[in-house]
Amino acid sequence: VQLVESGGGSVQAGGSLTLSCAADGFTVISTCMAWFRQASGKEREGVAAIASYGSAGYARSVKGRFTISKDRTKNTLYLQMTNLRSEDTAMYYCAADRALGDECQGWAGFGYWGQGTQVTVSS
Repeated sequence: VQLVESGGGSVQAGGSLTLSCAADGFTVISTCMAWFRQASGKEREGVAAIASYGSAGYARSVKGRFTISKDRTKNTLYLQMTNLRSEDTAMYYCAADRALGDECQGWAGFGYWGQGTQVTVSS
């Protein structure tokens, strides 16, 4: 199992970015997947998760601004981020369910991780 994130960068507040997570070794469309982030000096937190059937959930801080999605043909997970704020600055990680299951088991249920991609939002 391999997860490789890309798409991070620097953007001004109010701007947008789309993160990608290319998967290898399993099928994204049939697996519960998520995006997490970790800001400097803070604990890692769940941002968005999506089950195999497409049902998605979001952290309160990003709801209405971020959208998680999957691409079957590219076997890739995405996170579209709009109206970015300085508090969104963090390293962003994609993750897959530890059992590669189709149902999400909560934020503690993820066991496969990418290396991360940095998002920096300047105000």
